[in-house]
Amino acid sequence: MKLKGMFWILTVLLLTVLVVLTYYVFQTSSIYLFFIVEGVLLLTILYLFVFYRRIVKPLYIIGNGMELLKEQDFSSRLGRVGQTEADRVVDVFNKMMEQLKNERLYLREQNHFLDLLINASPLGVIIMDLDQKIRSVNSAGCQILGVRHVDLLYGKELTSLESPLGRELIDTPMYDSRTIRLSNAHIYKCTHSSFIDKGFHHDFYLVESLTQEVFKAEKKAYEKVIRMIAHEVNNTTAGITSTLDTLDETFKGMEHMEELSEVLRISIERCYSMSRFITKFADVVRIPEPELRQVSLNTVVTSCKRFMETICQNRQIEIIPELSEESPTVFLDVSLFEQVLVNIIKNAAESIDRDGKIYVRTTNHPIMLEIADNGKGIDEETETKLFSPFFSTKPQGQGIGLIFIREVLQKHHCSFSLRSYEDGLTKFRIVFE
Repeated sequence: MKLKGMFWILTVLLLTVLVVLTYYVFQTSSIYLFFIVEGVLLLTILYLFVFYRRIVKPLYIIGNGMELLKEQDFSSRLGRVGQTEADRVVDVFNKMMEQLKNERLYLREQNHFLDLLINASPLGVIIMDLDQKIRSVNSAGCQILGVRHVDLLYGKELTSLESPLGRELIDTPMYDSRTIRLSNAHIYKCTHSSFIDKGFHHDFYLVESLTQEVFKAEKKAYEKVIRMIAHEVNNTTAGITSTLDTLDETFKGMEHMEELSEVLRISIERCYSMSRFITKFADVVRIPEPELRQVSLNTVVTSCKRFMETICQNRQIEIIPELSEESPTVFLDVSLFEQVLVNIIKNAAESIDRDGKIYVRTTNHPIMLEIADNGKGIDEETETKLFSPFFSTKPQGQGIGLIFIREVLQKHHCSFSLRSYEDGLTKFRIVFE
């Protein structure tokens, strides 16, 4: 631009000088000088034209090209100037601009495809910024973290999330994977890695839900084991019980056989007890499909509360209802769901043992049932084992209560969690979809 300005200044100066000379010639009335001045004028104009075409215009066009590069306008092109060397530069520049345009378009298409792929992926993708705060989350990640809108996650640290998965993700080693089982019975495979963006490393997490696959595998395994054990135990105890009954009838009324008859009766009762024990396991396998109907959640809760009050009163445990003023309406199999509530309240009472409180709450937004107790609580190690087949913290526990609860709630399409909180309460939350 400076060169072009200088060219125009020089042109104006030369033309001014020629005009002055021409005026001087007219004053002197010399034809000879007139033709000399006119020749010089033509030569000057020709020189300026050639100078502009060969020097100024190519440099001006190249300057325009630099501006296009600066503005990243890769769709515009430079025009040829009619000079071999300058046109070669223009052709190379235009070819470079075409290549840059194609590469940018390719990158945009790739990024767009990658965004679509991430959003459609069943894997949760959580990308962190340099301050280890959430920078981006896809739809699956929001669902896994229990958040309805992605904007609620931006700029937050994983430890500040309500979901216990956030704290577990931080403990995942870099470039490694581990399986996490949460207190809400969900199981995830978490991978921690990083990528480079603008020269800086950014952490990201991939979260894959294994819940349904693990549940199906577990159920298939324990169904087979339970059926096999139940078949063998029931067949064996049936034969033993029949034989012991016959012996008991034979020894009745005989002298000095009272002690032996008592032993036989204890053995018979033990056989029946064993049969009942294994039948409880078989009942978990034979949970029927729920027959859903629209009911008032508060009504179902009140009915169970009355049923369990007698058991709790014997332990000086108070059941405190905190029900929503407007009862939530849900679709339930009442008989199955009542069994779930009885199991949960029974577990809460056993955790308290004596002298405590059980809070039963319902809410409308979201539709949720929460049963909280001030018992001894659940430690972190136990939390990861909850809802696992045959796991129990009770000395005589069979580990089927929470499995039954899990199966029934899943059949009702409810999400649930069981954990202890900082306020000293252990809460079993059931959220209706």
